[in-house]
Amino acid sequence: MSVLKYLETKPLYYDHIDYERMPRIFRAISHNFHLPKAVHIVGTNGKGSTGRFLAQILESNGLKIGHYTSPHILEFNERIYRDGACVGYDELNALHERLLKILGAYEGELSYFEYATLLAFLAFKECDYMILESGVGGEFDATNVVPKELSVVTPISLDHQDLLGKTIKEIAFTKLQSVNNIAVIAPQEESAATEIIKQREAILGLKFIYVYKDEYESSVEKYTLKYSLPNILKENLLTAVSAAKALGFEADSNKLKKLSLKGRFEKIAPNITIDVGHNISAAKSAVKIFSGKKVILVYNSYKDKDYNRILKILMPIIKSVEIIELTNQYRADAKNEIRKILIEQGVDVKDFNGINQDSEYLVFGSFGVAEIFLRYFNEK
Repeated sequence: MSVLKYLETKPLYYDHIDYERMPRIFRAISHNFHLPKAVHIVGTNGKGSTGRFLAQILESNGLKIGHYTSPHILEFNERIYRDGACVGYDELNALHERLLKILGAYEGELSYFEYATLLAFLAFKECDYMILESGVGGEFDATNVVPKELSVVTPISLDHQDLLGKTIKEIAFTKLQSVNNIAVIAPQEESAATEIIKQREAILGLKFIYVYKDEYESSVEKYTLKYSLPNILKENLLTAVSAAKALGFEADSNKLKKLSLKGRFEKIAPNITIDVGHNISAAKSAVKIFSGKKVILVYNSYKDKDYNRILKILMPIIKSVEIIELTNQYRADAKNEIRKILIEQGVDVKDFNGINQDSEYLVFGSFGVAEIFLRYFNEK
């Protein structure tokens, strides 16, 4: 059975999560893995782009780098990047067969994400560093089972409150519990998150490396101009540059390639920008990027997200809204509630049915929104 067929048998969502499962199993099988030095990235926003920027900076220094990120948009192997490209399925299938043998009786216990994490560990065997993006949390995340050379904390905001806590403090505490060594701290918008970070710093007796928005280096400025980065990606690049420095490496804008990660305020056509942001902080960033403009918003949301507040934040840049259909057997979407909110606000709203080349679009929402839209865009 191929790795893709096998993963289809693994549930993506659980009513109850066994946080002891991955550490227990990994302790039992860890002798089968040859792990490179690890950089662990936790936070709410910008984990993927910060991690990929860091991977590309380290690659430009001649290192072999693996980057594990999630979720994927179109193809599973987007999650497992190594040396400038996603690992191919022939190799992933071979690693899958090896992993099944390593796991033995444990195989049936692992979740989709846990299994994918172990697959990435095998793929990164020959790397100098592996950059691991935590999934939802931090302390109990499957990526937190390995020793870390460095932790990177991206901006923390409200998200996944059903799992992580109802407040910024609770969410930040859960994520910061994974930090047990030196850490690079991205600029934080929430003072409550900074408070928890400072508490963790004091408990560990360490001095964290804090990144400040206005302290841009020439390499960051040059790269930003070269690729017309929006401010949010510029800040993530700055964090990645700081993380590279903490590891002893410099960023050279002349050697650094364009960000090779889909869906992060990515301009896929002159009139279409797509972003997988699905929380309040990402909505605020979108308003800054499109300040002074009105766009057609292609949007949908799952019911467990704060779509009401997100729409209120996005309202200054909305010309009209087109709701794209989501197909997820595990999660209900909020299209009817979204339509009602928009009608009450006097916003024109309809179902998405195509692109008008004379209009500007922002495709915004979950990875599911990005997937559905990109499949349409690539096939048209």
